[in-house]
Amino acid sequence: MEATKTVITVSVIVNAPIEKVWNYFTTPGHIMQWNNASPDWHTPHAKNDFNVGKRFVYTMAAKDGSFSFDFGGVYTAIEAQKHFAYTMDDGRKAEVSFSSDDNVTTVVEKFEAEAVNSIEMQEAGWQAILNNFKNYTETY
Repeated sequence: MEATKTVITVSVIVNAPIEKVWNYFTTPGHIMQWNNASPDWHTPHAKNDFNVGKRFVYTMAAKDGSFSFDFGGVYTAIEAQKHFAYTMDDGRKAEVSFSSDDNVTTVVEKFEAEAVNSIEMQEAGWQAILNNFKNYTETY
């Protein structure tokens, strides 16, 4: 019997209409601008075939060139401007939900924790990325 997996939830309220939020969250050119947890990291490459059964891959790298890794997975569900789900390459599941009230959009991410880093570290990292998304989307 499989043990119950810990699910971490992070969220952000973005002062922008849902159409813009959805576009910025799913378009590779935008993803490369906000997908980092700290200023010393960046996403130099992002590929996203945004269809059920298709893949995404984002290369996340230290700006000093000391380390990089690919974060990827396969989409399992997509409901335009409402929700999408995916399975990461390591088998963990995640989902992202969007809700809107006029020009304010709430983004909620839920993902299964991995076993290497602490729950607190994972939550802080994913929240930092989501905060960068908010800042980028509200600025540009």
